[in-house]
This record gives sequence, structure tokens and C-alpha cells, in this order.
Amino acid sequence: MTAAKPVAFGASDKLTFLLSLVPYLMDHDRVSVTAVADHFGVTPERVRDAVNLIAMSGVPGETRQYLHGDLFDIQWDEFETNDNIVLTHLVAIDDSPRFSAREAAALIAGLQYLSALPENGDRDAIATLMAKLTRSSTGAPSQLAVSRTDADVAISVIQAAVRAGTQVEFDYLNARGTDEHRCVDPLRIESVDNDWYLRGWCHLREAMRTFRLDRMSNLRSTDVPADAHDDGLLLPDTLFQGTADDLTVTIELPAAALELLADYGPVPHGPADDDGRSRAQLRVSHFHGLKRLVAGLSGVVTVMDPGLARQTVAEWAAAGAARYESPATAQSEPTAGATT
Repeated sequence: MTAAKPVAFGASDKLTFLLSLVPYLMDHDRVSVTAVADHFGVTPERVRDAVNLIAMSGVPGETRQYLHGDLFDIQWDEFETNDNIVLTHLVAIDDSPRFSAREAAALIAGLQYLSALPENGDRDAIATLMAKLTRSSTGAPSQLAVSRTDADVAISVIQAAVRAGTQVEFDYLNARGTDEHRCVDPLRIESVDNDWYLRGWCHLREAMRTFRLDRMSNLRSTDVPADAHDDGLLLPDTLFQGTADDLTVTIELPAAALELLADYGPVPHGPADDDGRSRAQLRVSHFHGLKRLVAGLSGVVTVMDPGLARQTVAEWAAAGAARYESPATAQSEPTAGATT
């Protein structure tokens, strides 16, 4: 790494340097004068002067006089002989609020999860923050690890393809229950609730498509370069986009739940009736796409029409319920409904 060039310091710059130097030294148990000078872009002489000044700084005690315990202190032999800085006594800063060991452990676990997300590429910065949390907590945080899921593995594969500028290919189980082989230029990975999605250019459909990661199998990065998409190819803000071939479905749900349909774009709906329920119109690529909606809003959504949409949902719900029935009960015909 190329060291920063030393710069001239005014009075305000000297104060800023001192205020930045103390936390830096606290984060480093032992650091050389040269390393500090390279980090801040100052001369070694400037660092030595600042360290000598820090050693005369502190907060007076109850007697309003400076006693030994009221000042910063360093290992002078190490400083004068080996040009290394080791703080041995801190003042004032130690009195600031700190995270408990449990709080630090929870934050570190969250940072471990964030470091696995593809949009967080600066893992060194996250690792540095985790180290600071470990050092500055009131006790040693519990050792936690965030286990990797199938989605994490898929994200890693897709992320590697994005960095390499290559296509990914996989077998995809669509909402109709049909497997199709897809080759995709990966553009973005997004999460909605507990589900992860890949958004990219599908070479089979020759259009932008969205894929759920948990429906992929045999995912791998290829050596085929991804197409150079021009600036005209923009990813829409909403996860799901309608087309001219979409089907219109009328559903009924509480008016207060209409906001839960935001992923479907603008949803025309009528006024609420006396029971507080409203009818809304959705556009879906096929009726099988209603399965995820009604499963996620169980007991909230009722599919009204067309009849084929009601039948599709009713048969899917009946097939799912049949898996929980006893052999004796399964002999009777299930009642198909369109409410879930």
C-alpha cells in the first residue's frame, strides 16, 4: 500500500489529528510510529510529538489536580527504545457506555450475516467493525457463527459469476411444477421476507426474469460471457412486472391488507364493504402464481373469479390438505374451496 504524503498542519488540524489518534491507538495494542505516520499521512516526528502530548493529557480527579491515575500513560521504554506505541492507561474514554458481552455477540452475529450478502462487498470493513465490538465490550462476547443455508451457497455462486461477468445456468422449477433449464445473465439478488430472488436476463425467454433461489437446482457459473446490456435495460423498482399476456384475477381481502399486495404493482380495488373487505384485481402470468399469494396470506385472501383461478387454488389447497389426512379420512372426497 502506498503511504500518504505528509501534509502541513494548522492548529485545527493538530486537534483533529489528536482526536483521531487516541481511538486509533486504542484499537491497536502495539503499533510502530512509522505505521501510525503512514496511516495518517504525517511525519514520524509529528507522531512522536503527539504521543508526548497525549501522555500529558487527562481529566483531573476529585481534587481538581492531575494525579498519576488521571493521565494517559504509555510504555516509555518501548516508545523510546523501539519506537513502538503501547497505551497502558486510558482516562475518560473508559468511562463511556459500552455494549455488554451479550449485546456485542448479537451485533457480531448480525454483521456475520451481512457479510454474506452480495451487496456488502467490503468485508474487510465489516471484519474490522466486528473486531472493534469484541475489544470494546464489557466482557468477551460469546462465540457465535451464522450457519450457511442453501441460499447462501447459491448467492456465492451467483456473486462469483457477477464478478467474472459470466452467465449462470440452472434447472428451475416454475410455479406450474415444470422443470426448465435456464441460462441467465445475473444482474441483481434481492430478498423479500425469507425468500431470495435472482433478477437477470433470461436467454430462454429473451427478457428480464425473476427467479426464486430455492427453486433452483444444479446451479453453476459458466465460462460463457454475459451479454453487454446497454443502459436501456433498467431493472424496475418492483420485484414482479406485468406483461400484456397477464391474466386478471379478482380477489377479496380486508381493506387494511391491501398494502400487502405492493409487489404486484398498482392494484385497482373497490371501496370496503360493511365488513371492511374490499375486492381487488391482480394481474398474474398464470393462475398457479396465486399459490404463493394465498399461502402467504392464509385466511386473508379469497379468490373470487375467474372460475378457473378458483379451481386452480381449490385443487392445490385440497391436495395439500389431503397429505395431512388419515387413510380413513382420505377415502372421502375433499371439499374444494377457494379461500385460504
